[in-house]
Amino acid sequence: MDNYIFQTHLKNANTVEEDTSYLEIFNYSDPSYNTCEEHPLRSDDDFENFLHQTGAFAPERLGEGVKQQDGIRLIVQKDAQHPNTFAPHYISLKKESYDLMVKTWHLPLRAIEGSSLVGPFFWCSHDENEDDRHLQIIFRKSDVRKKGKTRGWEIMLSYSYKTGITSGFVKGTTSSDITESLKHLAACQAEVGHPLLLPIIILSYDLSSKGDKRQREARDWLRRLENAITLRNEIDETEIYSDFDVDGINRDLVECHSQVLWKRPQAYQEIIKEFKGAMDNFIKYVPEHGRHSAALAALHDSMISRLDFYRVKLTGMEHYIHTTLERLHIQRQALYNIMAQKESKLNLEIASQQRRVAHATKRDGTAMKTLSLLGAVFLPGTFMASVFSMTFFDFNVGPDDGSSADSSGDGATVSKKLWVYFAVTIPLTIIILLFWYYLDWRREKRYALEDLEIERGIDSLEKDILAVMRKKTFHKVATWNSGPRASIFGEHPAAATTRRERLFVRKDTSLEEFELP
Repeated sequence: MDNYIFQTHLKNANTVEEDTSYLEIFNYSDPSYNTCEEHPLRSDDDFENFLHQTGAFAPERLGEGVKQQDGIRLIVQKDAQHPNTFAPHYISLKKESYDLMVKTWHLPLRAIEGSSLVGPFFWCSHDENEDDRHLQIIFRKSDVRKKGKTRGWEIMLSYSYKTGITSGFVKGTTSSDITESLKHLAACQAEVGHPLLLPIIILSYDLSSKGDKRQREARDWLRRLENAITLRNEIDETEIYSDFDVDGINRDLVECHSQVLWKRPQAYQEIIKEFKGAMDNFIKYVPEHGRHSAALAALHDSMISRLDFYRVKLTGMEHYIHTTLERLHIQRQALYNIMAQKESKLNLEIASQQRRVAHATKRDGTAMKTLSLLGAVFLPGTFMASVFSMTFFDFNVGPDDGSSADSSGDGATVSKKLWVYFAVTIPLTIIILLFWYYLDWRREKRYALEDLEIERGIDSLEKDILAVMRKKTFHKVATWNSGPRASIFGEHPAAATTRRERLFVRKDTSLEEFELP
């Protein structure tokens, strides 16, 4: 079953090319014969000869009584460069070479199934060949793409109880510690008889002080955020946020949270449990093959002790991270409360302004309605009176002016100069309409500029209102380091209040200028 699954995954896998080399370390009963060699594998023939220890890689002749004790033989791809080298269903050897390596060295067939795994992964078990038992190990860690490239490292090893030789494949990108780990392995040449030496070396680099430093930096960052949001006074004045930018502080909270979650201790605690199980599996079968020695037992106990050290370290880090995450949660809730108060205050202010505008609009509408009604009543009569009162119309009913005139109406006339009225009225009306249009255009332009100024002032208005609200909130409510407690930390309450006011009010603006009604 395992072979069929392996062949299926190998057939469907994609291949990429990486620079390949080998590392070979042997220990003999006569230390003068001990070797440590590392050279590139430039061709397929070199690769195959190294696997079978033929050609240039054939074992050297030993002196009388000299025996090979243990060793390690690795095919290495350090500083892997291809963007897909750790992508799912990708291998960095030719399929024929990969298949030959796995079968010749009794490497775990399941390793190819884990190409899509992310995060740290460790697996260890014995193969099914009881006549020539091998301890198989898979230890890898990979992640998704960063700047277009996959990242990670992996090792798969097989330890032969008969020969004491550990054979395997090692690969890592430039962001991993594989290069340093292999240098460390070469420096520990006398201890390569333990198959878990290289995995523990890699684990030690993965759990180095880098993680501790990141947690310390995150805690320092958290204290700056606590000072900015809740005025907790545990930092130097040079570290204080110069401006209370809600968006910027919210981004810092998210980034700080991400940094705290880097290399989650719980995952590595599970890895350490698996390591201890592998150590027990190894030491259980060592006496059967006559390879038990005082040096191996001492090395084994030392490695167990180191795993216990990492377990305790990770437990302490887990508690430290938990405290940091809880404090981040508190600051996030405090920031959300401040933002909610700000929005509530802004909504009240907007509602108040809208109410005033509504009342003013209602009053203007009533006045306009009255004027419209008066105009509708008097305008027709006024217009008709104006027209008929012009000199263009003569309503004398007789041929002569005076009381003796007859009443036949034959004397009523319309002036031939009536066209003058229209010639003057129509252009004047057009001029008035154009003047009104010009005034309306200027008014709309002024309104547009005012709207632009309002938009530009929204950000500063929000900051000013927020500063007033926060000043009122922290001025009236005693916090953990205000009031009588402030003297415990060497700061007088009045001095603390003055410092808070300096933090949240701009130098060129007083608090009273932004008091809300």
